[in-house]
Amino acid sequence: MPNTISRRTLLAAGGAAGLALALPGRLASAAETVKVAGIHASPVENAWNSRLHEALQQAAKDGAIDYVFSEGVAGTDYARAMREYADGGAKLIVGESYAVEAEARQVAADYPDTAFLMGSSGGPAGDNFGTFGTWNHEAAYLAGMLAGKMSKTGTFGAVGAIPIPEVNNLINAFRSGVREVRPDARFLVGFIGTFFDPPKAKEAAMAQIDAGADILFGERIGTADAAQERGILSIGSLIDYTPRYPKTVFSNAMWYFRPILDGALADVAAGAKTGKDYSPFSFMKMGGNDIVFDASLTPAEAVPAMEEKRAAIKSGAFTVPVDNTEPS
Repeated sequence: MPNTISRRTLLAAGGAAGLALALPGRLASAAETVKVAGIHASPVENAWNSRLHEALQQAAKDGAIDYVFSEGVAGTDYARAMREYADGGAKLIVGESYAVEAEARQVAADYPDTAFLMGSSGGPAGDNFGTFGTWNHEAAYLAGMLAGKMSKTGTFGAVGAIPIPEVNNLINAFRSGVREVRPDARFLVGFIGTFFDPPKAKEAAMAQIDAGADILFGERIGTADAAQERGILSIGSLIDYTPRYPKTVFSNAMWYFRPILDGALADVAAGAKTGKDYSPFSFMKMGGNDIVFDASLTPAEAVPAMEEKRAAIKSGAFTVPVDNTEPS
């Protein structure tokens, strides 16, 4: 790999060879092990990338895949990294094509025997370029329902990366959840123009607090730092931030990549086309997202309505709209 790419490698434990793992919803047999490469534009500690990385690590631990990965891959190196992993025998390449949509699709067209699974704002392409969106919007909606009952000022802030469909959808769902219980709510939003810049996210959050927001939705890492410093509450996204920010982050809109990964791996194992949208595996009913919250920070009276809506989402009785329009 190029020197500009930070590479770490994780292989499934050799002791798992020959063992059949009876794990519900998981690819089980070591005989079916697939070489999978992860290409991360940000460090794997970044919230979004950590979700992919954790699921891939767990799949390797389960014996379903051999996993190698690169992190901190610049856009100028991304297509080259894809090609080198494909040339190296990876059967499935997982990554993100937001900044390199045309280049990534061209690589996939050049390697028809390799499956690609990319976080993308565009649709799938050909037989082997699959896409997925980060759809934890259902959990964000539920977090908004809790937040709507907790704000004193009625002003809610949100700090996002870039106004792409996946980010817009998440913030819009949060707002919709707030409005369900607080129709008169006022909203502030800020985009930091990058996927990983905690100090910039903190700065944007500080501005929203100064403008009256007393609950923040942190689509980006750094938002909760501002909330903690100013003594207000915050909501995390993708991962559970509560242990890192006790008494500050009261709820998290969790996202789980494993159902998406398993769907793609099943298609690879079956020799099926992978050029499709795997986003529906993100739905709550598929185990792709859910809410977690700290009961000690959340008023008991706010919980029943949220839990009722949560059950309705899981049963299919209620659908949280996918709204990709840029929030104003």
